[in-house]
Amino acid sequence: MHQYPRMGAANDEIRHPSPCRVEGGDVDGLPSAPMAYDEDLAHRIRELLAIEAGVREQRMFGGLAFLVHGHLAVAASRQGGILVRVDPSDADRLVTASAAELAVMGGRTMRGWLRVAPEQLRTKRQLARWVQRAVDHARSLPPKGARVLPPKASR
Repeated sequence: MHQYPRMGAANDEIRHPSPCRVEGGDVDGLPSAPMAYDEDLAHRIRELLAIEAGVREQRMFGGLAFLVHGHLAVAASRQGGILVRVDPSDADRLVTASAAELAVMGGRTMRGWLRVAPEQLRTKRQLARWVQRAVDHARSLPPKGARVLPPKASR
């Protein structure tokens, strides 16, 4: 497990060699006991995202998620492989054309989320294809906090 220097006592972030930020961990901000996700896979994702702006990492659901401008894009899953966020209108086509499966969490199919098994991510090219698709989709979403509300009905 990599050890990174602390950024500050009041800050729960861990400094990474890449521009990514990590949130979570124990109370002191340091990584907790061994992770349930594939750390090598997470490192490979981190390397692919190193040149992207606005990327941060956050531990969630027992895995390590990579967010792009606040939108979860891809995650190293505790179940192995990755979860990839895609345009929901593309999900069925991608499942048909690849070995990806629709992601199921808590017994519910998650719209716009695919699970890709580790066997489908052995090469850099295989992983990069999914990571880029996830980043492209995350960048297409409206900025976090800038939700468009419907106009109020006139009285």
